[in-house]
Amino acid sequence: MEGIEKGKLVSSGKAKSLYETSNPDYYFMHYRDDTSAFDGVKKESLEGKGATNNKFNAFIMDILEKEGVPTHFERLLSETESLVKRLEMVPVECVIRNIAAGGICKRLGIEEGLDLNPPTFEFFYKDDELHDPMINEYHIESFDWATENQVDQMKEKTFQVNEILKNLFADAGMILVDYKLEFGSFKGELLLGDEFTPDGCRVWDAHTREKLDKDRFRQDLGDVVESYQIIAKKLGIE
Repeated sequence: MEGIEKGKLVSSGKAKSLYETSNPDYYFMHYRDDTSAFDGVKKESLEGKGATNNKFNAFIMDILEKEGVPTHFERLLSETESLVKRLEMVPVECVIRNIAAGGICKRLGIEEGLDLNPPTFEFFYKDDELHDPMINEYHIESFDWATENQVDQMKEKTFQVNEILKNLFADAGMILVDYKLEFGSFKGELLLGDEFTPDGCRVWDAHTREKLDKDRFRQDLGDVVESYQIIAKKLGIE
């Protein structure tokens, strides 16, 4: 894949942009400094966020690959760009919660900080205009968003990721509170796609329970990028 060239813009999401390449099986994924919350209602540009998330994601994806979780990530290209496989994405988010926070507290009237044992697993339909409604396996299969086998794989891989990363963060003095994953198909194989960064997970300091993730932006706590960098430093990300 040497000499692969960047092509035209394919899509631009809330914080990342995808570009075609000279190889039809791959995309350039560009991490921008943009950040947003509440389905894009709250927006801001935070200097250094794109580069921080790009390196963060590369580090996590590399660990998951080594632990047997296949991903779309290929390699870093620059401070803010990575080469990824071109997936046919499943329009579903897989969420695991180890501790109650965010949406589950609002939906069920649960106090934030409750340890969830076993962890909860939830599916959400990926659609900002509908505010990513919660769904189940029957919706996914009935609307042909994924096959029964893919649903089983997504659940299995999401829990596998939890075991790997929960321990990784714990060893670094942090709590992996919750996170979301997205999957897609590449030549018949289901792969972990999108990203794993503090934009899509909640991470707390294990001793103080200080929030170090995107909730700092959602809740106007400040020092968003600085907190992302604290997580990265604790994990040993250069």
